[in-house]
Amino acid sequence: MPSYDIRCTDILLGLKSLKSSSIDLTITSPPYNIGKEYEKKLPIDDYIGWCVEWISEIYRVTKPTGSFWLNLGYFEVPNSGRAVPITYFLWNRSRFYFLQEIVWHYGAGVATKGTFSPRNEKWIWFVKDPKSYVFNLDSVRDPDVKYPNQKKNGKLKCNPLGKNPGDVWIIPKVTSGFRRSSKERTTHPAQFPIKVIERIIRASSNENDLILDPFVGSGSTLVAAYLNNRNSLGFEIKKDYFLLAKSRMHQVENTPRELSLF
Repeated sequence: MPSYDIRCTDILLGLKSLKSSSIDLTITSPPYNIGKEYEKKLPIDDYIGWCVEWISEIYRVTKPTGSFWLNLGYFEVPNSGRAVPITYFLWNRSRFYFLQEIVWHYGAGVATKGTFSPRNEKWIWFVKDPKSYVFNLDSVRDPDVKYPNQKKNGKLKCNPLGKNPGDVWIIPKVTSGFRRSSKERTTHPAQFPIKVIERIIRASSNENDLILDPFVGSGSTLVAAYLNNRNSLGFEIKKDYFLLAKSRMHQVENTPRELSLF
């Protein structure tokens, strides 16, 4: 069975305790610096400087063929922009190679009147070496093909496993509320759906690889890693979320795969 380790520690302390080139894949979503309950809002320059510091450590611990998937939302830049993607400030602030941006379209969300209602977040896919990185397309192909048996010169035009899912992923977010709460819902206010993380893990790692999430939150990355036979490591500085992630992993570990909650 895959292994997992969750540590209640600061991200920089946790990362600096790891050996160089020891991680196959990092998937994470740090606080967005917008004043949520789990973060202290910083001046923008201080926040960006902090991100640059821990991203440089992720680069150090990533294997030569490894990847780093980073999710960030938007924040306001005084006198410049209302909802500026945070990735605009970070995409070129490390030694990683920026391979691609993925748009996660989650459907429902906050309704607005003065602008179009936000319905997406961005993932940035970084690699250490653009000529040598793990990418398992066949593991994440979309079987929903309109004409799966269409042929050209006697050969199928479409891969029998399905099509490339593209760079816009339509996956519902984890919802809350009476009668509409997602099956996987926890008490964490910013929880990712397992399906998003699973697609990244299957595409950018192999079985028995080591997956890192330095902002573990509710533990979704570790859950997805475990269910896909990857080992995982997570850091979480807040004790409540650390305990939540541990409890969630204990539940997953002791639930038969055929009865999985996800």
